[in-house]
Amino acid sequence: MQDFSVATNWFHALLAGVMPEWLAVTLECLLIGVGLLLVYALLALFYIWFERKVCAAFQCRLGPNRVGPWGLLQSFADMFKILIKELISLNHIDKFLFALAPYLVIIASMLAFAVLPWGNGLQIIDFNVGIFFLVAVSSIGVLGILLAGWSSNNKFTLIGALRSGAQMISYELSIGLSVITMVAFAGTMSVGGIVEAQNHLWFIFSGHIPAIIAFVIFMIAGTAETNRGPFDLPEAESELTAGYHTEYSGIHFGFFYLAEYLNLFIISGVAALLFFGGWMPLHIPGWEGFNHVMDYIPSVIWFIGKAVVLSFIIIWFKWTFPRLRIDQLLSLEWKYLLPINLFNLVVMVLVIVYGFHF
Repeated sequence: MQDFSVATNWFHALLAGVMPEWLAVTLECLLIGVGLLLVYALLALFYIWFERKVCAAFQCRLGPNRVGPWGLLQSFADMFKILIKELISLNHIDKFLFALAPYLVIIASMLAFAVLPWGNGLQIIDFNVGIFFLVAVSSIGVLGILLAGWSSNNKFTLIGALRSGAQMISYELSIGLSVITMVAFAGTMSVGGIVEAQNHLWFIFSGHIPAIIAFVIFMIAGTAETNRGPFDLPEAESELTAGYHTEYSGIHFGFFYLAEYLNLFIISGVAALLFFGGWMPLHIPGWEGFNHVMDYIPSVIWFIGKAVVLSFIIIWFKWTFPRLRIDQLLSLEWKYLLPINLFNLVVMVLVIVYGFHF
């Protein structure tokens, strides 16, 4: 399998040969930052187009089909439109917190975005508590949403922010327990270590029933965590106009819009990492010829392909099920998902202790 660390090490040696070490590292950090922003923007634009097409297919429509072939440039046209929109100045708001909120949401998704294992040797940061870091930084986004709702001085935005806070804090428990279940099975919190542990068989297969239960709960809780339907109560258009970002315009509204789609990719990427091997190809023990053929597919393709397929499932949720009421949403978490998750964690520990796994 292709190892991208060979190319990255060569590039570092090239820079270090013509400039001081500290300057080479600084330049590499700048290039990585620019690359992250570029991939971030392109993925968000792709996901906007992708969801429109999937939604159209479910509703027997064509979706975007005028701007570019198959409507591929429609998202770019919308991006340029939102960039030239006026930033409306509001009275009677907390201007500093109002301006800060969208940047907090973007920073949270960017930090989580940077931890994902994109390929073999193509990971920006990996350390022994990588999963803990990922869960921690992804929790920053709720602060931006709460600040946006409160600082807007609008009853609709405040209700949307409070709904979002209650929802995200509740469902973070199920996400955390699902992650802990798989971390216990992997025996490490290192993102690279979790991928390497699935070299022979993905955890969704080798972890038996506890891994499948953890995956199902993770997908449900991840959908709620990203405020997507049928858990989109914070943005319920029929009740709250646009929820917590009602008062935002121009690029500030665009930040919330981008972050929602990137959070969709991040949740899908983490699910691919924990349950489907991340960038690791599909390997079946004993099928050496099949495994050898799978290794020819680039690791980046494996990771992005898995994330897109899982994103399709989450999009499928949105356009299939009706929106839940707030009492139904919280009952689902506290009465069902959380107890099942706690029991499932105990079962996974028993599976590990007694070796009931492949």
